[in-house]
Parts: sequence; C-alpha cells; structure tokens
Amino acid sequence: MAARVVQWTTGNVGKESVKAIVANPGLRLVGCYAWSERKNGVDVGELVGIDPVGIAATTDVEALLGLKPDCVVYNPKWPSIDELVRILEAGANVVTTAAFINGRRLGDDRDRLVAACERGGSSLLGTGVSPGFADLVAITVAGICSRIDKVTVSETADTTFYDSPETERPVGFGQPIDHPDLHDMARDGTAVFGEAVAMVADALNVELDEIACDAEFAKTTEDVEMASWTIPAGCVAGVAASWQGRIGARTVVDLNVRWKKGSTLEPDWVIERDGWVIRVDGLPTVTTTLDFLPPPDFQAQTMEEFMAIGHIITALPALNAIPSAVAAPPGIVTYSDLDFPMPRGWVPST
Repeated sequence: MAARVVQWTTGNVGKESVKAIVANPGLRLVGCYAWSERKNGVDVGELVGIDPVGIAATTDVEALLGLKPDCVVYNPKWPSIDELVRILEAGANVVTTAAFINGRRLGDDRDRLVAACERGGSSLLGTGVSPGFADLVAITVAGICSRIDKVTVSETADTTFYDSPETERPVGFGQPIDHPDLHDMARDGTAVFGEAVAMVADALNVELDEIACDAEFAKTTEDVEMASWTIPAGCVAGVAASWQGRIGARTVVDLNVRWKKGSTLEPDWVIERDGWVIRVDGLPTVTTTLDFLPPPDFQAQTMEEFMAIGHIITALPALNAIPSAVAAPPGIVTYSDLDFPMPRGWVPST
C-alpha cells in the first residue's frame, strides 16, 4: 500500500517534494502544512504550480497529525525542535532535509527528539543531497575496497545565482574579509557536515577521536549584485569548509565544500563544475563524480526555474528514504542504520 504522507511546508524544496509525491504511486499525499496564513486553505497543487490535487494546505497542526500519516516530509530551511517533537510524539515518522543528519551537535535538544521518538514509536531520518545522498554514494563506493584509508567528498559550486541570503550570511558570505568571527561562522553554519562525518564513520565502523572544521575565505574585489542582496567589494564571496574525522593525527573522513559568488575573487578560486568528487583512498583507490544536468525535455525560462534541479536533488533522497524510515525502530536513524534505499516509483509508466 502507498505510504500516507504529510508535506511540511511548500518552499523551494517542498514544492518539488509535493510534485514528486503526487507523481509516485508508492506515496499518497494526505495533508500539507502551510507555514503562512496566506497559504491556509489553498489547494496544494496551486501552491506548487501543478493541477489541483484536492487537498488544501492548512496551519492546523492538530488536524494534520490527526490524519495519522505514515510519514511527514519535513522541508523547512532550518529545523524547529519544538515542531519535530510534536510530530514525532504524535506517532508520525519524519524524513527531513532541514540541516539534520543525526543531531549530534544539538545537546539536550537531541535528547528531546529521541524521547519524542520513544513516546510516539516513531523514527527521524535526516538527509538531502549534501550532506546526505553524496555521503551515501561515498559509503557505497567504499564497498569495493579491501582497505579504506580515507573517504573524501568534495563539493564545489558557483552559487552566484543561488540567491538565499538567510542561509548564506550565517556561513560568512557578505562579511568583511577581516571579520574576527569568520571561522566560527563557517563552522557553525556548516555544522551539519560534522554530523555527516560521524555517519560515515559509523558506516565504516570506526571510532573517531575528533571531528574538526577548517575554513578559508576569499573576498570579492568588486560588488557582487544578486536579486535580493549585494556583497560589497572587500567582503567575503568565497567560503570553503572542511569537516574532518580523525583517528589520532590521521584524517579518515573529509567532507568539504567550496562555494563562490561572482568572478572577481581574491584569491581566485576556479570552480570547474557544480557537483561532487568522491574519492576513497585504499585498495583500490576509487574516484567518482556526481554531476547534475537537465534532461532534453527540461524547460526553464528563468534562472529560478532552472534552480528547480537543485531543489529536486535535495528533496528526492528524503522521499526515497520514506519506506526505510517507516520500517525503522523508534529513534534517530541514519543511512548507516538502514538497508540501502531503492529509487522506486520514478520511472514513468508511459
């Protein structure tokens, strides 16, 4: 039977999530949470740009939880612990793309989530494309090695057209290049990658002595103008962060990102492709790349429409994990705890 799903928010990622849920015979949309009053009562199809689906978005959380969904697809930009606790203790499993992998950095809030799972008999799984799916690929690639010395996932992207100051300012973008707190901002703003380091280490069955973050920055020599904000000359327009899991002085897991805006960086960072390079050093050493391109029939007239590809690859790992999350025992679970999620239901019938 199709899993009964409630969609939580219809932002950029949530829109693509709804479209995919409606198109997949293994999933059944039964409700949708509206974050704003202006969306309350509006057909979900209208909110995401498809034909009406006969389900109205609502701000009534109790009504949604009363539907007893098998799973809530939770897609805000940032997680609300109070919201997640309420959902989990009501008995709904959750898959989320909201900057969560295992919650190891959350302290007491993580304990609250675990307790809510136990009370509700529910599970919580965090993923996305990165961190999340890219790390799952790395774990899978490591499966052909008889010795594993180091697992590295390197993400590079020119994010000039990714216009999201509320998510980019926290990691340092737009700050003066000599700001004394830049490293702390990059560390705190990318901390979910530290959670992913722990997940990869769990999959490798190794105990890390330390998980640390190194960061570097580049400034722009000219103003970088975007749709909703501008980075002034002399301020940060390039952020790189490397989250490293170490045993002694040896790094065994390295998950790193390098993001830039504009073409006037100092020092100059060359981004050859938007995507990921995954390398497992060992016997043998294996390298693979993840690139994403539109299919021949893809139509986009604006950069915003083209950016839907990035939102799709963020949303889909969570949807594919729904059966695993529903079947999992209560608690916080990660890819290292589950059977490999299969991409079922995405091949069109015609």
